[in-house]
Amino acid sequence: MNQNIRNIAIIAHVDHGKTTLVDKLLKEGGVYRANQQVTERAMDSMDLEKEKGITIKAKNTSVHWNGKIVNILDTPGHADFGGEVERALRMVDGVLLVIDAYDGPQAQTRFVLRKALAHGLKVVLVINKIDRDNADPAKMYDKVLELLMELNATEEQFDAPVVYGSGRDGYMMYKLGEEKKNMTPLFQTIIDHVPPPFAKPSEPFHMLVSNIDWSDYVGRIAVGKILGGTVKVGDPVFVIRNSDAKRIRAKITKVFEFTGLGQREVESATAGNIIGLSGFEDVDIGDTLAVNDDAHALPFTQIDPPTLEMQFSVNDGPLVGQEGKLVTSRQLRERLMRELKTNVSIYIEDSDKAGVFNVKARGAMQVAVLVETMRREGFELLVSRPTVIEKIVDGVRQEPYETVWVEVPDECIGAVMQNLANRKGVLTNMEKLSHSTMIEATITTRGLIGMEIDVINATSGRGITSHLFKEYGPYAGEVLTRLSGTLIATEAGETTTYALLMVQERGKLFVGPGEQVYEGMIVGENPRNEDIACNAVREKALTNFRSQGSGVATGLIPAAKFSLERAIEYIAADELLEVTPKSLRLRKRILNNGLRQKAAKSGKA
Repeated sequence: MNQNIRNIAIIAHVDHGKTTLVDKLLKEGGVYRANQQVTERAMDSMDLEKEKGITIKAKNTSVHWNGKIVNILDTPGHADFGGEVERALRMVDGVLLVIDAYDGPQAQTRFVLRKALAHGLKVVLVINKIDRDNADPAKMYDKVLELLMELNATEEQFDAPVVYGSGRDGYMMYKLGEEKKNMTPLFQTIIDHVPPPFAKPSEPFHMLVSNIDWSDYVGRIAVGKILGGTVKVGDPVFVIRNSDAKRIRAKITKVFEFTGLGQREVESATAGNIIGLSGFEDVDIGDTLAVNDDAHALPFTQIDPPTLEMQFSVNDGPLVGQEGKLVTSRQLRERLMRELKTNVSIYIEDSDKAGVFNVKARGAMQVAVLVETMRREGFELLVSRPTVIEKIVDGVRQEPYETVWVEVPDECIGAVMQNLANRKGVLTNMEKLSHSTMIEATITTRGLIGMEIDVINATSGRGITSHLFKEYGPYAGEVLTRLSGTLIATEAGETTTYALLMVQERGKLFVGPGEQVYEGMIVGENPRNEDIACNAVREKALTNFRSQGSGVATGLIPAAKFSLERAIEYIAADELLEVTPKSLRLRKRILNNGLRQKAAKSGKA
């Protein structure tokens, strides 16, 4: 064992402050110079992470404190990125469980904590945000203990040490009421209670690849914890592939240690440390690196199976290629296969149609992040509505069910309960909080699609939804998740104010004046559950008489604009989302109005 190293993962629900907490640990660990400007949420390095305010990819950093090396893995807090969490837990010996002193344990807390306890990891509790209004840290500590009992923690795990404080303000305390100084109580608790990494320095080199990094200079970098021996630049190793058990020779060209916000090259690394290695033509997550040809492959954690499936296809719309450069089937397929190399919780396969690929994932957010990343890289593609992955068990049709928690203001309970009932959700618990009510229900994954947006609308943005996969159960029958129809363009061209004023009388607009539309494109929403064809590009006939108020967009209501996640959840089974680097367009699968009506009639028949 290496007594000077501690490997920990920080786990928490979304927005409980773990990334901000890491910032303060980095600052106190001397990562920043005294005169250096501190980067807020430094570990969230992806543009999407900064914009959304969430962690998407698990990341490594290292802090030196009092002669000890503390390797920290910042993990995602959203259930859709559970694959990132599970891989991170293979590299650590303890976890910091960060709990909001007002919200208490939430869905993702339960999910990740269950995984950590199953791995036998030591737990350090951090009751964070004790400076929040109406915070009740003592009560939340009791709730965490209840959760530990519920998840069958061992006696040692149940007796987890706890510190209280504020990551944002940079202080921690052993007990409530102590002087607010710095982060030392947390550092000391980590050193005292998290064991050094279990490793065997005297044995031959052995390492499981838990993550893949990329460098433009050296290519793929295998990241993992060394379980045995020492590795140095120039060492010959074998890559034991997880997929087919083949053994491939390789030579280590560089060894990287994580330090602060980056990594540095070193000549060698020893057992217990989390490092990066380059020198491989092809290496994947789950592969084993070993110095001996007869070494055994290390077990790789099975990731929870995906529950949603969507189709990605080549953009075949009239405006294809006007905003993106990457539009071919070959380019789309290569990009999706590249995603498989670093994202073990996504499954991608060719469909029976040319240019159409089936993408299976844990949730709509996970797919939306992939699509957003691709559009920023210059791709144009079509995305279908998510469908659930069903199973046949003993001849019975089954589908995935989830537990959903919705925190709503008291005056909005009725609207949210009605929405749950429409989606065939079954209420399991209600708990009165200080200024709101927590509703717990069981619902099918199908019924959950689009529900978060409905809750936000019903509560004027104050509702908070979180969910967790529960089990597969009997098929629940038809679930209505969208009660409205659409307004569909019949002509191609540029929208005019004159035409949109008439279209607006039929429903809510999704496009404004001066936008390019085409036949079959969805330009608005019909409150009734039927589609209406309309002309959004008609121009006003010219006459010799000037009408009152001509040229003024009198009464035109601003168009509703969708985010990518909202658009994916909004579209129906016969609709697609066209995604380009600049635009999101909702459209019908069959663009021609006559062909679409003919297909609808034959479908009814």
